[in-house]
Formats: sequence, structure tokens, C-alpha cells
Amino acid sequence: MNNCFAPPMWQNGPAPGQFYNFMAGNTETQLPRELTTAGPFGTKHSTAAITTGSSVLGIRFDGGVLVAADTLVSYGSLARYQNIDRVFKINDKILLGGGGDFADIQSIKRSIDQKMIEDQCCDDGVIMKPKALASWMTRVLYNRRSRMNPLYIDVVVGGVEENGTPFLGNVDLRGRAYDDYVVATGFARHLALPLVRERKPKDREFTFEEATNLIRECMKVLYYRDTRSIPQYTVGICTSGGCNVKGPFKVEENWTFAETVRGY
Repeated sequence: MNNCFAPPMWQNGPAPGQFYNFMAGNTETQLPRELTTAGPFGTKHSTAAITTGSSVLGIRFDGGVLVAADTLVSYGSLARYQNIDRVFKINDKILLGGGGDFADIQSIKRSIDQKMIEDQCCDDGVIMKPKALASWMTRVLYNRRSRMNPLYIDVVVGGVEENGTPFLGNVDLRGRAYDDYVVATGFARHLALPLVRERKPKDREFTFEEATNLIRECMKVLYYRDTRSIPQYTVGICTSGGCNVKGPFKVEENWTFAETVRGY
């Protein structure tokens, strides 16, 4: 016999097109105004990178720096976004190449752009330099790491100082940093750094032509060996005359050797 006083089966359940709210009855769910504020059940921090960019390679030459990265952003093992620039022009003195979680790269890029706007508003003729940006990023990333909410990024900062001296450095998600004539992130640390270091002249810097040829060769090796890479890449060039990002360029592929591969 049916019970006339039984409550409806889907009382307080989800309505089509609305947020599910089983815990609070008919109370409407309020979304937080800022993504970083705590929700009704606390704040959930990211624990891993989701959409990721792979290698970034930077080479210093006698008149400036080159920064290169392929245009792939992967979703796990899926080559999801294949036309994304990961080398950015910050101002006429700075280039930024981003590896790691692309959402976090976009986040730090927005923060840097806001600093550029603040510098313009001051109108004091002072422009941020690459070494200053790298130092600032070490503080920001170490602060995020200390709050157990890191930005999962590994960046290359390159550019030219006010006196014309080229600068090239790397900053990782924990705020650790170093500078050298060649820096890299991701798989390029294992594959590209040895190729560049064995070609380094002992008594001088690379020339622009030598650095360009090395970038081209390293991007080819990375495409062949890194499964999170594609044959399309962009290159940022920064000299005392200014900075710009060129490309995309294509790797010169040659798979004829595949016919000789045996044993798998």
C-alpha cells in the first residue's frame, strides 16, 4: 500500500542545468568571487600539472639571447593544443619562455603584465631588466611554494641589461635560479645542454649564426626524442636593438632511417 505522506523521491535533489547541492537542501550555491578564496568546504590546491608544455631552450650569444620552445601544450599524453606560443615578449629588454603547467604560465604572465603597466604609470623612464625580473620571480615562486600552493612552472628569462650585457637565467617552481650561457627546461636539460656545451668556444661567446644553428639542431633532436614535442616551434630574439618573437618554424624531418630500425 502506498504511503501518501512519503516525501518525493527527488526532494532537494539537483535541478537540470543547476549546481548539485545535496548537502544544503534548497540553499542556492554561491560561487566564490575569486578563484583563490576558500569555498564552502575549504580551498583545494593543485597537486600536479594538467596541461603542460615541454622543453624551453635558451642560448646566449655575443649580442643577445635566443629563446626557443615548441608550440605544443599536452593534456596528459594527448597532444591537445598544437599552436600555442610559449615564448613571450615582456618588453623591449626581456623575453620569457615557459615550461610546465600552461595555466600557471598564463597566471604568472598576467602578473608580469600588471607590473609592466605599473611601470608605465610611474612614467619615470625606468624599464624592468631581465635580471630584475628573474630575481622578482624567485621571490614570487618561493612564496607560493612556502604556502604549499606552488605554480608548476619552469621558466627561462632572457634579455639585455641596460649596459648591453646579455642575461640568460632559469627559475623553477621552488624559486631556485641560476644563469649561464645556455639554460633549458624539461627534456632539453638532458638532450640539448650537452649538444650546446660541446660546441662552446673556450675563448669567446657564440655568434648569432652559431646560436641560430644550435637552436635549429636542438629543436630537431628534441622532436625526434621527446614524445611531448612537435616539429613546430617559435624563437625569441633579444638584442640591444629590441626583442621580438619569430616563427613558427618547422623542424626539417627525415624519417628514412626508420626502415633500418629492428628489434621491437
